[in-house]
Amino acid sequence: MRALITDPTSDKFVERLRGFGVDVDYRPGIPREELLKIVGGYEILVFRSRTKVDQELIDRGERLKILARYGVGLDNVAVDYAIKRGITIVNAPNAPSRSAAELTIGLMLALARRIPLLDKEVKAGKWPKGKYMGVELYGKTLGVIGFGRIGRLVAQYARSLGMNVITSDVIDVSKEAEKIGARQVGFEQLLRESDAISVHVTLNPSTYRMLDDARLSLVKDNAMLINTSRGEVIDADALLKHIDRLWGAALDVLPEEPPKSEKLLRLISHEKVIVTPHIGSETAEAYERLAEELAVNIQEAIKRL
Repeated sequence: MRALITDPTSDKFVERLRGFGVDVDYRPGIPREELLKIVGGYEILVFRSRTKVDQELIDRGERLKILARYGVGLDNVAVDYAIKRGITIVNAPNAPSRSAAELTIGLMLALARRIPLLDKEVKAGKWPKGKYMGVELYGKTLGVIGFGRIGRLVAQYARSLGMNVITSDVIDVSKEAEKIGARQVGFEQLLRESDAISVHVTLNPSTYRMLDDARLSLVKDNAMLINTSRGEVIDADALLKHIDRLWGAALDVLPEEPPKSEKLLRLISHEKVIVTPHIGSETAEAYERLAEELAVNIQEAIKRL
């Protein structure tokens, strides 16, 4: 079988594929126009978030048998259409969880103590001691929206910092929450009670802009908002409207990556906003786990063909 890799992966992953007989063509950064021309010659397509695996690309991939997402989210994949075509979809849902959870906690700490602002001013030759008063996380209430793998890890880390944790999810996770000293509440109750809110949901029609103007209006003044899930779950225009009354927002994901629109650029340039370029899974350890997990899942998918 032939595999085309369209985005950067580890050497270990490529070696693993070749080790069980796959002919690998490694083309990270390949332009879409060229991809559409050559994808028909491959049974396996390996990609990350940059590559949009839509109906057009799937139709061009006449021989495609396996779509392999080098990561977790599948919001850049026409999943239903691929399944109708009989294509197997695999990813590596477990590998980045700890890295994404640690980033979430790091962003929350950076918000609490205004670390980026202080760093910027000291590097500019200033000494802003006393200018930006921080707050402690101990004793504060963290609201975790989405209590899956990453959300649960974030909750565990927050509990170790002495935070109270509440969570909201579309399914009953009360027993899992109780195990780590958290409790499940309704979505709007979480928004009203939380001193910090962390978002950990997949992107689908029900989560698209789930934090819109009306719901952000429920969030208390001086609350923190952290998003390491998908940029589209927050209405960026609404967040810009509310940012001045919030303590701040930390965003690892944006509805447009990289950002280009005027309002989005205004949002991320606000002094109360910390932004990172979608790096939740970008640790050496996560990359190693990801390479191993995805290679195994591809190998199992090949066996079932």
